[in-house]
This record gives sequence, structure tokens and C-alpha cells, in this order.
Amino acid sequence: MSQPPLRPADPVRPSFPDWMQGVQAQVDAALARYLPPGEAIPGRLHQAMRYATLSGGKRVRPVLVFAAGVLTDSASERLEVVACAVELIHSYSLVHDDLPCMDDDVLRRGRPTCHVEYDEATALLVGDSLQSLAFEILARADFGDSRRQLEMVRLLARASGSCGMAGGQAIDLEAVGQPLNQPELELMHALKTGALIRAAVLLGALCGTALTTTERDALDRFAKRAGLLFQVVDDILDCTASTATLGKTAGKDAAAEKPTYVSLLGLQRARELAAELRQQALVPLATFGERSQRLVQLTDFITQRRF
Repeated sequence: MSQPPLRPADPVRPSFPDWMQGVQAQVDAALARYLPPGEAIPGRLHQAMRYATLSGGKRVRPVLVFAAGVLTDSASERLEVVACAVELIHSYSLVHDDLPCMDDDVLRRGRPTCHVEYDEATALLVGDSLQSLAFEILARADFGDSRRQLEMVRLLARASGSCGMAGGQAIDLEAVGQPLNQPELELMHALKTGALIRAAVLLGALCGTALTTTERDALDRFAKRAGLLFQVVDDILDCTASTATLGKTAGKDAAAEKPTYVSLLGLQRARELAAELRQQALVPLATFGERSQRLVQLTDFITQRRF
């Protein structure tokens, strides 16, 4: 029996809010399937993995995967796999970031953090297990091109490790109470936040037809600016939004004497920088014309978000 044709990622082009909600619902349902059932041994670990991952959130990184996939006519089934792998890495990083030895937070997505709800040892194992699961589902999927699939695994691994997210967290911990200039702060966040956002964009595009070198360079420039934009807006929200709105402890960075764009530049200049980064992110998308509409809309969502 022949396989059914792969579904295009954006077949009917609904409004952006409807499209984004559809992607979020699709990814949430897929994550629930990929995660081990809570009754499977070891039950407590599997329950904690589901607690940490299926707890809402904006799912910006998975939505970025799908938005970039529109550029290359990527199939929805392939984007779903990649989006889940990226979100599992992100969820693992949140669990570990919240631990007492890291950022020591008690609230995430409006609920007690994983180590508060369970315990520190379980939370540590949750992060380890989510990271492993991300690479398992990415490696076992059928993308029809083993060389490209290997490139995807390498890209996600580098974005997650010492040259990416983990390295940025290490710099962040070392910088507590220490002044950083703007290039140093940008480097820290290019690793801690930007690397996984960049990976989400590039991985989504890799799910479809190949980009030219010029197109890939343009997409990479967009991804780097979008990652930094996300962090600048995050710093602004940390000092302007409430804990109830954010779903995590507001003002915690300032209380911990962490360097942020607001502490370095002031609130007004940080807002101006966000507007500049939005414009810088949009410029390279002109290379793709109408195909980049979802990425443009998502850039505006990142800029204007309130949580």
C-alpha cells in the first residue's frame, strides 16, 4: 500500500492567531504522544516529565519551526517531529534553569517548578530524560535524506551544548553581580536564548526543499536577530509585567543582580533596541517575499507579547 502524501505545513493560510493556535495544539498533542505514559515504570519520573512539558507555554520555538517550514514547503508531519524535539530541549532547559543551583525559582508557567512539585533529584533526571528524548525522536523519524537528518541532529546538539544554550547559562551564572558591556551581554544571550531559536528556524527550513546559499544566509541573519529580540523583550517584561501575567517570578533578574538589557541601557533604550532589532530581523526576510509572511507575523508577536 502506498503511503499517503505528506501534508503541506500551511495549506489554507488562516489568520495568524488561528494558525498559531493550530500549531500549538498540534505540537501539544504530539508531545503528549512522544512522552512516556505516566503509568510506565519509572512512574514518578515519567509523570514529572509530562508535568514539566505539558504545562502550557507560548511554544514560540515550535511555531518558529513551522513558520520557517513555510519557506521550503515543508510537510507538516516532518515539522511536527522537529518542533517537538526543539520544545523538549527547551523544556529540559527550563527545568534545569529553575533548580536551586541555577536560577533557584519556584514558579514556571503559573505552576510550581518541577523540583518544587517533585524534588531536586527527580527534576535533574527529568531534564536529562527530556534532552535524550529530543534526539531520539529526531533520529528515528523518516526524513527521506539521511545526510540532511544528520545535519539536523548536529545543529540541535550544538545549539544545546557549551557552544550554545548551556554555554550561555554558564556565562550568565558567572556574570551575577558583575557589569557586562553590551557586546558581552549580546554574546551571552546569543548562546543562552538565541542559539535554540536560531536552531528552530534553520531546522524548520531543513524539513523541505533546499534553500540556496543566499537564502540560507538571509534566514540565518533573521534567526540571529529574532533570538536577540526575544531576549530583549523578555528583559523588558521581567521589570514591567506582573508575576501573574508572566507565569514566573517577575523582577527576579534585578533582585539577583543579573545583567539585563534594562539594567544596562535603561527601560526606554531597551524598548528602542527591541524596535531596532525587529526591523533588522525583517530586512533579510525580503529575500523570500510572500513566503516569509508567517515569520514576519511571528516577529511582530515576539515584539508585542505581554508574557
